Amino acid sequence: MQAVRKCAQCATRPAGGLLHTRTDVLLLRTNMAALRRGAACLSFLRSSASVLINKRKPTVQRLGGWTDVVRTSIASLSVGSGLCAIPFTQHVENLSHDCLIKRAASLVTDSASTYLSQTTLALIDALTDYAKAVHTLIGLQRRYLASLGKLTPAEEDSIWQVIIGQRSDVSDRLELCKRFESTWTNALNLCEMAAEAAYTSGADQASITVRTHINLAQTQVSEVQKISKDAEKKLAEAKVEEIERMAEYAGLQVDHELPEAYLRED
Repeated sequence: MQAVRKCAQCATRPAGGLLHTRTDVLLLRTNMAALRRGAACLSFLRSSASVLINKRKPTVQRLGGWTDVVRTSIASLSVGSGLCAIPFTQHVENLSHDCLIKRAASLVTDSASTYLSQTTLALIDALTDYAKAVHTLIGLQRRYLASLGKLTPAEEDSIWQVIIGQRSDVSDRLELCKRFESTWTNALNLCEMAAEAAYTSGADQASITVRTHINLAQTQVSEVQKISKDAEKKLAEAKVEEIERMAEYAGLQVDHELPEAYLRED
């Protein structure tokens, strides 16, 4: 009965106000469901009553049992109808334009942060591998200079093949670092724009979070770049040392050959 009264109240509202809000729609659906459940319970009671009436020889014990069943059903119907008639108000999300814009800005900052994290990791790995390759090349060159004049031509050619291969590896890794650094720079710019968009739309927390990620990425990349720069500096020093040693070795070879030349001229 309460559900019927609720529906009657909804029906008596002025035109255009019946489904004015989502809350009204939810209340209408809840009351209609209550009416359907109540009708089902009444149908069950009618069928039970028909069974009792059609029984030819009911005993007092059976009548007592069916009476208990009917009472229990009526009590269940009363409780169920009362619960069903209670309008449950559901929380309706705020779907205003401002709220949707904030959510979209937060999603953009999350995606931009993920992009920045991936490019940062790729650049750090590339710079680390590049620095290792440079140190390996420096070690090979110094070993060659230390054994200069002590190797056979075949051994010297073999060492030079290894050095040339390592130089090619260093060059390839340097190109990879430049490519990842360009992608990382684009990711930084994208995060800056996402942070600005989030701040403008009112998503302050999302803007602060993405700016924190930017600072962290810049710090991490800066540390690894310093290591690679130190490796390049040591490689340049090794090249200067190589030139000096090769010139010195060439001068010694000339000094050893000069007496024979003078002897031939005499």
